[in-house]
Amino acid sequence: MRFTPLSLSGAFIIEPEPRGDDRGFFARLFCTEEFGAQGLATAWTQCNMSFSLNRGTVRGLHFQRPPAAETKLIRCTRGAVFDVIVDLRLGSPSYGKWHSEQLDDANRAMLCVPEGFAHGFQALTPNVEMLYFHSASYSSENEGGLRWDDPEVDIPWPLPVTDMSKRDSGFPSLNQLEPIAI
Repeated sequence: MRFTPLSLSGAFIIEPEPRGDDRGFFARLFCTEEFGAQGLATAWTQCNMSFSLNRGTVRGLHFQRPPAAETKLIRCTRGAVFDVIVDLRLGSPSYGKWHSEQLDDANRAMLCVPEGFAHGFQALTPNVEMLYFHSASYSSENEGGLRWDDPEVDIPWPLPVTDMSKRDSGFPSLNQLEPIAI
C-alpha cells in the first residue's frame, strides 16, 4: 500500500499496490502494522456501505463528536465520487479548510479521514456504492454535520445537486459550529 499524506494533517490517501497475473490481481487494503506505522487507526468497530442511485447526489458533510469521534476509512467500490473532508479540529491551523479526492472503482484508492473532520461526497456517476470502516460505533447523540454549501468553506461541487436528504440540507454553517476538541 502507498500512504500519501494530504494537505490536512492526519488525512491520507491510501492506494493499493496490486500484484497481478493473467487471472487478474490481488491487493492488500489493510494491514495493522502498515497503518500503525503511519499513526493511523488499526481497529475498526463498524463497517457500513451506502448506495446512491443518481449522479449529482450529495451525502454529508457528517462527523461525530467525542466521546464517539471516529476515524473513517472510505472506498468507492462502484462508480465515482468527488469525496470531501473538512477540518473541524479545535486549534488546528487548517480549521475550516477542505480537501477533495476523486475516489472510484478504477483507482481503488481509499481516503483515511481522521477524528475531528467532516466527510461527504457527491456521486459523479449513477449507481455509486461506498464502503466505510469506522473506528467507533455510531452514536446519534454525538453526530453532527456541516452545511454542504457553506459559503465560508466554499466547496466547488462539480455537478448540480440532484438529491440530498432533508437532514443533510439542514446542517449548520461553520460559523455556527463549535470546533471539535480532539
